[in-house]
Amino acid sequence: MAHDLESLVIRHTHRIPLPKGSAGEGATAARQFDATLASVGFKLSAELLERLSGLSGAAVLHTARRTLRTVSEMAGDHVRHNAYFIDFPANVPNTEEFWMRCVAGALADDASRANVLTQLARGVLDLLSLPTYGRYQHTYEEMLAAQDELIASAGDRVTVLHLGRDLDDELTDLYLALAGSTTPLGDEHLGDLKVLAERCAHGPQPESIPVRENRAVVNAARLAAGADLLLDTPVDVLRLACALSGGDVTLQEPTRFRGFPRPVRRRLLACLDAVIAAGPAKLADVHAHREPFKRLGERLHPHEYPQWPHAAAVFAVARGEKEARSFDSRLEELLDASDVPGAVKLLKSAPGKLFRALDLLLRIAAGQEERDAVVAAAVEVAPEVSGRVVLSVREHFQNRERESEQPRIFVNRRGRGWVAPDARPPVPAADRDRLIAALDAEVRRRLPAPGRLLFDADVLDVALPLSGRATAAGLGVLPRGSTSAVRGERLRFFAYWKQAGKRTDYDLSALLLHSDYSTDSWLSYTSLRAVGGRHSGDVTEAPDGASEFIDLSLARVRSSFIIPQVNIYAGEGFEETEESFFGFMVRDGEQKGRPFEPRTVRMKSDLRGVGRVALPLVFRREDDGRWRAKWLHLYLRGISSANRVEENQMSVSKVTRALMEREYLTVRYLVGLLSDDATAVEPWDGEAVPDEPVTYIGLERPEGLPAGSRVVTLENLRDLIPH
Repeated sequence: MAHDLESLVIRHTHRIPLPKGSAGEGATAARQFDATLASVGFKLSAELLERLSGLSGAAVLHTARRTLRTVSEMAGDHVRHNAYFIDFPANVPNTEEFWMRCVAGALADDASRANVLTQLARGVLDLLSLPTYGRYQHTYEEMLAAQDELIASAGDRVTVLHLGRDLDDELTDLYLALAGSTTPLGDEHLGDLKVLAERCAHGPQPESIPVRENRAVVNAARLAAGADLLLDTPVDVLRLACALSGGDVTLQEPTRFRGFPRPVRRRLLACLDAVIAAGPAKLADVHAHREPFKRLGERLHPHEYPQWPHAAAVFAVARGEKEARSFDSRLEELLDASDVPGAVKLLKSAPGKLFRALDLLLRIAAGQEERDAVVAAAVEVAPEVSGRVVLSVREHFQNRERESEQPRIFVNRRGRGWVAPDARPPVPAADRDRLIAALDAEVRRRLPAPGRLLFDADVLDVALPLSGRATAAGLGVLPRGSTSAVRGERLRFFAYWKQAGKRTDYDLSALLLHSDYSTDSWLSYTSLRAVGGRHSGDVTEAPDGASEFIDLSLARVRSSFIIPQVNIYAGEGFEETEESFFGFMVRDGEQKGRPFEPRTVRMKSDLRGVGRVALPLVFRREDDGRWRAKWLHLYLRGISSANRVEENQMSVSKVTRALMEREYLTVRYLVGLLSDDATAVEPWDGEAVPDEPVTYIGLERPEGLPAGSRVVTLENLRDLIPH
C-alpha cells in the first residue's frame, strides 16, 4: 500500500516523497539509479541526487525499485512492445505483397490448404484464416536481437523527478489540491481522490469543494469515518449514494444502487430531510434526475421513517405524486413567450444558469434595450459565478465571431465528439465585445497578484483545463485544444492493448489530409506503406498484450495534416480491456533502436473513452514547414465492429476541421491578464536564477527556484483557474 501511495504522488507531482533510511555512502548507487532512469527518459534533480547520496546503498536501491516501476508505467515501458514485422520500420513490404506471402504460406500448410483453396474458389478470402496473419511470428527477444541499439540524442525527453516532503505531507497536499479543484477531475483522478479521501478524512480539509463530483467522493469517505457531510441539495445526496454504490458520481451513467445498511439509510434520509427543510424550493431539483431518485427510494425505504417527511417528499416528486415546479419549466415558459426581461429576472437568482443562457438571450432580445439589460445582469451576477464557467463563456463568445455557416463541435463529458451545422443567428458584435470585455475584467479581478512572473514560452499555447475530462491520464498530455511544437525528424505512433476476455483487435491507423481537409492517403493494415510512412503490421488478438506502430519521416510527408487514430475492429471497447493506451515518440534521423524506446516518448495517454474510434491528437504542417500538434482527446461512435480508417475518413475530417478552427483560451490569455498586476513578466530559459520568490508557469518544474516561489506546471495547471 505504501508503494501505491508513493506511486500516486510521483504520478501527480513528479516528486519522490522524502527518501528515508540509514545514513551511508550511497553516491554510487544514486548515480546508477540516475543512469537507469535516463533509459526511460527521467532523471533525478540535483537536490534529490544529493539526498540519496547521503543514504545507504540499500536505502537507495529500495527507492529505485519503487520509482522505476512507476515511471516505466508512466512512459508505457512496463509492457513488452513487439512488432509484427521483426525489423520494423525497415523492410516493411507492400500490402499486396505481404498478403500474397501469407496466402502462399497457407497453401504450403497441410492444415490450412483446403480451407484457403475453398475460399479462393469463392473469390473471398478471410485474412484471419491464414496461419501467419495477425499473430506474432517471432518472440519479443528475437525482435530485440534484430534491432540496432538506440543512439542517445540531445533531443530525447528528460523528465526531472524532484525531492518531495514526507509522504504524509505529500498525500495531504495532493488530497487538498484534488478535493478543492475548481475543475472536474477525470476518471483516474477521481479514483485517486477516493483513495486519498479515505486516508485523509480526519485530517486537514479544503476550504471549499466547488465541484459536486469531488464532493460526493469526499462525502463517501466522511460518511465511513463518521465525519460531517457537505450537502446542500438533494442531488448531493443522490451523488453520495452513487459513490457508496461504486457508481458514476457524474450521473451520466445509471448506477445500480446497493442495499444500504440501516445506519447508512438513516443517515442519507436524515440528510435529505434537512436539505429540503432548509430550502423547500430545492424539491424542484429532483425533476432532472427522477429515475435515479426513484431507484434510490426503493433502497432507502423512506416509508419506514415518518420522522423525516421532507425526505419522503423527494421520492414523491420523483414518482410524480407531488408537484414541485422546476426552475427550468418556469424559464422555458418565459422564453416561449419571448419575455426576455422576465427570464433575466428569474435567471439572476441562478447566476450559473444565466451565464449559460447569455447567447440565447442576446439572440432573442427585442432591441438594444433588452440586450443592454442582459449584459448588465451578467455583469451584476458575474462575481457569483464560478471561474470555470466565466472562462468557458468567455471562450464561447470568442468563437461566436466566426461565420455562422461553419460547423460546431460538440464534446460530451465522456469525450464523445460530433459535429453539427451552426444554424444560430449571430450575436450582435457590439454586445458580444462588451460582454467579452466585462468577462475579462472579472477574470482579472480574481487572479492573484503574481509578483515577478516567469514563464516557459512553450506553455503559452496550452489550453486552459476548464475540465479535467478534456485531458486523458498519462505522461506529457495536454488539455484538448492545446498546441505544441514537434521537434524531430521522425514521428512514431504506438498503440498497446491487452484484452480482458474475448479476442480483441485494435487497428492503429493514420489519416493524411490536404490543407482543405480532403483525404490524401492513409497508413493502416490495408496500406502498410505510404509516402514517408511505414506501418508495423496488423495484430489481431492480444491475450498477452499487443502493439502496433506507425513511423513517419516528416520531411517526406507532403500532406498538411496527420491524424493518428485507434479503431476497434473487433472485441472489447476501450474501457473493457485490461489496459489500452496510445502515444507518440519523436526521433532524429540517425536514431535506430527498438520500435518502442521510452526515452523518446513525448506523450502516452490512456485509451478509456466511450466510442469505437479514438482520436488523441492531430499534427499540422505550418507555413514554415514545421509541424505542430493539436490535442483532440476525442472518441467517435463508430460502428460495432470492423471500424477502418477508409470508412471513417469523412467523419474524422469533419470533427478535426471543426476543432482545428475553434479558438481555445490558453495560458497566453491568462499571462496577458496577470501581466497587468505583475512587477515583471518575462520568459525564462533557466539560466539566470532569480534571487527572490517568483511565480513560474511552465511545462515542467525547473530546478533552482527560490523557496516560496509559486510553480504551475502540467501537473497542477488547474490551479490557474480562479475560484
